[in-house]
Amino acid sequence: MKRIILAFVLSMSALFVPLTASAQPEEPTIYVIKQGDTLWGLSDRFLKDPHYWPNLWARNQSVTNPHLIYPGQKLRVFPDRIELVPDTSPAAEDKIAREKPFTANGWEGFVLDPGLGTTGTIIQTNHDRTVLGQEDIVYTDLGTSHGAKSGDIYTIYRKTKPIDHPVTGDFMGYKYNSVGTLKLTDMEEKSSRAIITKSVLEVMAGDELLPYHDNRREVSLKAATKDLNGYIIDSRLGNILIGIYDIVYLDLGKANGLEVGNLLYVVRDVQPNEDFVKRDVGNLPQELYGAVVVVDTSEKTATALVVKSIEAIRVGDRVSLFKNR
Repeated sequence: MKRIILAFVLSMSALFVPLTASAQPEEPTIYVIKQGDTLWGLSDRFLKDPHYWPNLWARNQSVTNPHLIYPGQKLRVFPDRIELVPDTSPAAEDKIAREKPFTANGWEGFVLDPGLGTTGTIIQTNHDRTVLGQEDIVYTDLGTSHGAKSGDIYTIYRKTKPIDHPVTGDFMGYKYNSVGTLKLTDMEEKSSRAIITKSVLEVMAGDELLPYHDNRREVSLKAATKDLNGYIIDSRLGNILIGIYDIVYLDLGKANGLEVGNLLYVVRDVQPNEDFVKRDVGNLPQELYGAVVVVDTSEKTATALVVKSIEAIRVGDRVSLFKNR
C-alpha cells in the first residue's frame, strides 16, 4: 500500500512542476479545482506558500469558505500568485467580486487604551437641553489656556462602557462611539462656546472631545509582518451576533505588529466529543467563521471591519492569520 501511495504522489507531483523563467513565467497554468482541494493545499502545491490562500479568498466573493471550494472552478496559476479565472457567463458579476479597497467612514469608534484620555468635554448645552443635534450650541471645558482657539474642530465621542477581555478578564479600556463634530466659536481662558457641525447620534452633555481628523479612507489589504493571534473583545453596537460590515474591536494593536490593512480570520476552536475519544487527538482543525480588515490601530487595541461572515461571529471569537492550520 505504501508503494502505491508513493507512486501516486510522485505521479501527481510531476503534473505540477513549478514554472521556471525559461518557461515564460507570465503564461499561467489553468487548474480546474477537484473534489477535496483546498486553497491552503493549492497554495502550498503551486507556490510553496500555504499562507497565500487568504489573499485569493478575501478578494473573491464566490469563494465563501476556503475549505469548501467547488469542483469545476478554475484558477490561473502564476509562479508568484494564484487568480480565480473570470466567469464569462451572464451571471459573472454576481460570482466574481472586483478587487477593490475597503472603505472606512471615520465613525467606527474605538477602545481607548487604559492610561489614555480625551482632550475635553461638553460641560453644558444651550438652554440646558438634554439631547442636541446639528447646529445646536454647546459649551466645553476647552479654553485658550489649553491651546484651543476659535475655529478649531473636534470630534465628539461618547464613553459607553468599560471593556473587559472576554477570555482573560483583564480591563482593556473604555469603548467610545463617534457622535459627531463641533467647532469652537467663542473663547474664554478655560472654556468655550461651540456649534455642533455634524451629528450621527444625539449629542449630550458629558460627551468627550478629541481633535478632529478626517478618518474617511480607502483601506487596502496589507500583508502582516508578524504572526498575529488575538480575540474580538467587543463590537460597535454591542451585538450578541456579529455579521458582515459590522465593526469589532480587537485585543491586538501596534505593539503586536498589527497594521491598518491587515486581514485576519475569525476562527473558533472545536472541542472533541469526550464520549468518543480513545486516545490523544491534540487540537482539532479550527472552524473558520469570517474575516476582518483592520481600519484603525492604537497601541494595544484595534478597530476592524467584518468583510466576510460565513456564520454568526461573537465576542470572544479568535482572530488570527490562520497560519497554524
